[in-house]
Amino acid sequence: MKSGVKNLNLILIVFLIAVDQLSKLWALLKLSDIGSIPVIKDIFHLTYVENRGAAFGVLQNKRFFFIILTFAVIGYIVYFLYSNKGLNIYVKISLNLIVAGAIGNLIDRVRLGFVVDFFDFRIWPVFNVADICVVVGGCMLAYIMLFRSELVGDN
Repeated sequence: MKSGVKNLNLILIVFLIAVDQLSKLWALLKLSDIGSIPVIKDIFHLTYVENRGAAFGVLQNKRFFFIILTFAVIGYIVYFLYSNKGLNIYVKISLNLIVAGAIGNLIDRVRLGFVVDFFDFRIWPVFNVADICVVVGGCMLAYIMLFRSELVGDN
C-alpha cells in the first residue's frame, strides 16, 4: 500500500471516529438528562440509549466478549488491508468504514461500559454514527463480493 493511500485510509478512519465520538459526547451531555428530542414527531427523534449489547440490543451485558471480538475483527481487517496490495478503492473504503465504526463503538465499551446510541427512527432500533459506518461499509463490501468481480485494482 502506498504511503499516500495509507495516510488517506488513516485520515478517513480518524475523521469518522472523531465524528462518532463528538456526536456521542453531545448525546451524553444534552440528551442523557432529557431522554429524547422529537425532530419529526413520531418519525425521527434524538433519543439517548445506553446499549449494553450488540446490534438490536442482543447479547446484553457481554462487554468483554464484544471487546475481544472487536479487537479480533479490527486486527484481521487491518492485516488484510496491509497484506493485500492493489485492492479496489471501494473495498478499501468499505473496510475503512467498518474499522472506524468498530473502533468508535469499542471506545464506548472500554470507556463507558456501554455504547451510546441516539438516532431514533421509531420503527428501527436506536443507533449511532459508528453503526452507520459499519452498516454502510458492510453493505458496500457485500455488494462488491456478490455483484462485482474486481476486488483487486482501482477500477
